[in-house]
Amino acid sequence: MSTIVFNNNSKTLGLLRVSQEQTNAINGPDYKKYIKILYLPAGYKLRVDFACYDTQQPTLFFISPNQYLELETAGEESGYFIFYNRDFYCIQIHDQEVACDGLLFNNIRNMPKVEVSEDEIPFLKHLFAEMTQEFQIDDSSLEEMVRTYLKQLLIRATRSWKRQHLNSLVTEQQNDLEFFRKFTRLVEEHYKTKHTVADYADSLCMAPKTITHKFNRLRLPQPNEVIKNRIILEAKRLLAHTSLTAKEIAYHLGYNDPAYFSRLFMTKTGESPSGFRTKFLS
Repeated sequence: MSTIVFNNNSKTLGLLRVSQEQTNAINGPDYKKYIKILYLPAGYKLRVDFACYDTQQPTLFFISPNQYLELETAGEESGYFIFYNRDFYCIQIHDQEVACDGLLFNNIRNMPKVEVSEDEIPFLKHLFAEMTQEFQIDDSSLEEMVRTYLKQLLIRATRSWKRQHLNSLVTEQQNDLEFFRKFTRLVEEHYKTKHTVADYADSLCMAPKTITHKFNRLRLPQPNEVIKNRIILEAKRLLAHTSLTAKEIAYHLGYNDPAYFSRLFMTKTGESPSGFRTKFLS
């Protein structure tokens, strides 16, 4: 199956089968600007930002436009690759429909993935087959039908993510789950200007200590670490993929004292910004 694409004004969604022959295209610049969903059977190896993943079973990966994707090795069985833009479907605008922002995307662990159980595989294969068939029909209702399949995929994956990554107590406490999502969305939106837990306390209408207690109950890293880790991740991306100097990156991330930022980077990574860039490029 070659790439099949829906385009209507500024709205785009495409689907293609994944095999070794498509890896160069997927890794290339054409898909960088899109939101991406990968369904990969066992035997695939990929890199997202600075982490490598090997699929031991069918797995869904959810990748934002600001993340760097490299599909290194394809397995024997072909997978699926969906790409779309926010004009086609924006999870922030339609948060009440799928409630996946902060879980599948913009997650504090930075790599939302969902391992697919045996009983879920038939549903996903059927969904991809129906989506493929819909493109072949090319009816006037194509856009809405394909969007419906996308929403089904996001909803099912969100349910699976919660089962796999949060303990049952948290999933039963809707307030805690919504706090988790809201905090991660706020960090993703403001990490360049808000660097401490206190900076987020006002937006969440709670004391910094209350945020820390909630994180402890959710069995998550300390909130201050979450904020700093997101800042350092962006610094790594800029060091690896741009020619900005460490001083320029410090200013870009909201630090008026580049020396302080370099010390923070050293503390979190064990190497200087220049050392990280040299190591990555070599």
